Amino acid sequence: MNHLLSIKDLSQQQLLDLLALAKNIKANPADYRKALDGKSVVMLFEKPSLRTRVSFDIGINKLGGHCLYLDQQNGALGKREPVSDFAANISCWADAIVARTFLHSTIEQLAEHGSVPVINALSDLYHPCQGLADFLTLSEQYGDVSKVKLAYVGDGNNVTHSLMFGAAILGAHLTVLCPPGHFPDGNLVCEAQALAAKHGGTLVLSSDIEAIANHDAIYTDTWISMGDNASMEEIEAKFKPYQVNAELMAAAGAKHFMHCLPAYREVEATAEIVDGECSLILQQAENRMHAQNAVLVTLFSQ
Repeated sequence: MNHLLSIKDLSQQQLLDLLALAKNIKANPADYRKALDGKSVVMLFEKPSLRTRVSFDIGINKLGGHCLYLDQQNGALGKREPVSDFAANISCWADAIVARTFLHSTIEQLAEHGSVPVINALSDLYHPCQGLADFLTLSEQYGDVSKVKLAYVGDGNNVTHSLMFGAAILGAHLTVLCPPGHFPDGNLVCEAQALAAKHGGTLVLSSDIEAIANHDAIYTDTWISMGDNASMEEIEAKFKPYQVNAELMAAAGAKHFMHCLPAYREVEATAEIVDGECSLILQQAENRMHAQNAVLVTLFSQ
């Protein structure tokens, strides 16, 4: 494990080890106060963030490391100078790079041209840190994640991709329910289904909302990501049947609700569900830090 670009790059044992380490860091933070002693991490952000920036910054500090945040006021990486130069120069000073970018190819270039570990903090294809936090949360709730039946409802996106690969590698069951035309990337679906078959999991895709039955947890994300050019009326016309509300939770028989945030109450999910007792959203948010710290400790211990 030289980088974390996507969950799909991890073996099952590596993924299980990361989840176990995250639990240990969360339970015993004092044992890791010097884990990044003398280490500096540069964070490159093309996109705004609350959870990602705060959880990495504070998490690195809790591990005894130093964090430097760089936003891109001039637009995407590579416009002012090549991504390869960013990677090579930062590698001269820093011990790792955390990047939140528009394009996954930018993450790949940073890893290719730099000489330090690179962590994908979000790209158009993947959100591996969110996925790790999600499966850490499910592990805390259910123990053996391979026994969990998770349903993702809404727009197929980078979060969906990371959930697909995490569930597949862990041998869990994931149902992805999307309106027609809004499914996750077909090639990535095929890759995830192959991994699921290898590890004893299942990945099912459907537009039939009745397929929500018999799931332990329902996960959704903002509908806005489906496209900036679509009006809210167009979005609601397609996605309204997929809103997570009390009726949908009951139809699923689900105990828990999950969301990567930010959440738009009364849009993709009702306030009753987002803020209700079944909601795991704050546990997921907190676990971003612990999961990311497990990645950092692993990368620096090799």
